[in-house]
Amino acid sequence: MSYDSVARKLAEGGIVILDGGTGTELERRGVAMDPEAWCGPATLGNLSTLEAIHRDYIAAGADVITANTYASSRVMLEPAGFADRFEEINSAAVRTALQARAASGRDDVAVAGSLSHMMPMVGGTAATDTSRTADRAGMQAAFTELGGLLKDAGCDLILLEMMYHPDRMPAAFAAACSTGLPVWAGFSARRGESGEVLSFASERDIPFAEVVQVLKDFEVAAAGIMHTPANVVGDSLAILREAFDGPLTAYPDSGYFKMPSWQFEQIIPPDALRSYADGWVAAGARVLGGCCGLSPEHIAALAPLKSAPAPMP
Repeated sequence: MSYDSVARKLAEGGIVILDGGTGTELERRGVAMDPEAWCGPATLGNLSTLEAIHRDYIAAGADVITANTYASSRVMLEPAGFADRFEEINSAAVRTALQARAASGRDDVAVAGSLSHMMPMVGGTAATDTSRTADRAGMQAAFTELGGLLKDAGCDLILLEMMYHPDRMPAAFAAACSTGLPVWAGFSARRGESGEVLSFASERDIPFAEVVQVLKDFEVAAAGIMHTPANVVGDSLAILREAFDGPLTAYPDSGYFKMPSWQFEQIIPPDALRSYADGWVAAGARVLGGCCGLSPEHIAALAPLKSAPAPMP
């Protein structure tokens, strides 16, 4: 199992490099995003581009690549008219990541299945369409279904991505943990008007310290900060460390979203990302990568950190 190599590096205090954005990289390379389901259906008809993205991340130094399944649970696909293609879309996404690993010749690379609690969004905004938000039972069924498929299709671990909504997180965590695969939890945060660190949720201010309390109810192999501005990651990690003593992850975004398109504006330069990453490593982060808006050149800037001496215990 490829995850064994990753787990060993973490146990030894080494640095593991995660890939960058997958959905936004598809868009950056000219793939159209679905107006209702964003990048989930984009797997169909674009397998060669998707495989090239995975291969480019591996060539840049990634130890973990992420299947394009962030936006492809049934709660996203069904309203967009893709319910009958759920298995086809997600199986193809995982298979393409596995093919990219095989083509790279690096059997130590782990393939992660992304599982989020994303719900349908209002077009042209980054706001959830509350009229189409699944109820708790619907979420649990959809997330459990996706988690089972990711495991059966061959993923080595589950990435819980963009965890920030207290009402949705328990269903996502339960689904991921029920697979029996290692689970990494990625939380998303924002800075409040007074400088405080809050949940990424925009409809109300939720202290980030409250969000990470979900970790008391579930056992995960790593936890960290993702899809969060680079200048908020450090403070978020400090709060997370109060609730979690395992390996920390850090993979920020850059730019912003207007459904269904990522806005590639003021993207952080790779060397600036590396400077931030040095601080995250000093703060205890052991998994580094990028999220929306970040590309293989950003991962290449982080890769040299793998050869840095392991920190003293």
